[in-house]
Amino acid sequence: MNILEYENYHENVTHGDIIFPYNTYICSIPYDFSNVPLHWHDELEIIYVKKGKGLITVDFKDYNITAPSLILILPGQLHSIEQLEEYSMEYENIIFNPSMLMPKQADCCTTDFIQPLLDRRITVPTVFTPVYPYYEDVVSSLDCCDNISMTCPQGYQLYIKSQLFNLFFILNNRCKILTNPKSHKKTIDLDKMKIILKYIENNYMNKIMISDVSELLDYSESHFMRYFKNTMGTSFVEYLKEYRLTMASRLLITSDSSILDIANEVGFDNLSYFNRSFKKKYNTTPFRYRKSNKSYS
Repeated sequence: MNILEYENYHENVTHGDIIFPYNTYICSIPYDFSNVPLHWHDELEIIYVKKGKGLITVDFKDYNITAPSLILILPGQLHSIEQLEEYSMEYENIIFNPSMLMPKQADCCTTDFIQPLLDRRITVPTVFTPVYPYYEDVVSSLDCCDNISMTCPQGYQLYIKSQLFNLFFILNNRCKILTNPKSHKKTIDLDKMKIILKYIENNYMNKIMISDVSELLDYSESHFMRYFKNTMGTSFVEYLKEYRLTMASRLLITSDSSILDIANEVGFDNLSYFNRSFKKKYNTTPFRYRKSNKSYS
């Protein structure tokens, strides 16, 4: 189970496919999952918060989010979603590949407007709230996509594309902000961490040695461990364990596999250690966690 499967393992509002890669999912924290671990992907993601409060991190910057809000996650940006205190948060998770708007033969729409935004040569806000002057302009395109997705009349894909082009127009024409570009060192640090996190996402179910990961960055094991703890605030071993437990919590709700099979599937080779670690993180046993959360799946 990769991150996108973890986060969107339930009914979607807009049913996209490889030909039309636009999907909208209804999500809630903590009822669908306790958190979405730090990750990145090549798709553009929009978190459209409709109700409640939550904590969203983008490129290591924390945002306390209150509905209604919209969070723009550009391709390649590190991001995570967590429960904020005792609050719940309901949101639409809109994910699409910008390539659906970009022809094979590049035109000025791609080279002058879409690609510069994706490459972050053009800077726009990450979080949009109703106090932002163009909030209604930004969310109106997404609301239009939601509305037509209720009935999906013939040619609705054309309409959704037109609204996404309108969204890029609003972002380019009205939302650009003047900021200093990120320092070269910060960009390199983000790129290094993206390599590590993608490796964890793709390999957490297997045995991972410190040497496996340190070699990705051409670091010694001791240098890597210092780098990871200084950047993430926790050790690599602890982070990997927490990641595996998070994946296990999702599988307990979305699958009928045995607890032993789930423990093995997420990288634990000792059931007793898995049970102890799970109870320490979630204050309950895997069996009770599954029983109490199945009704929300």
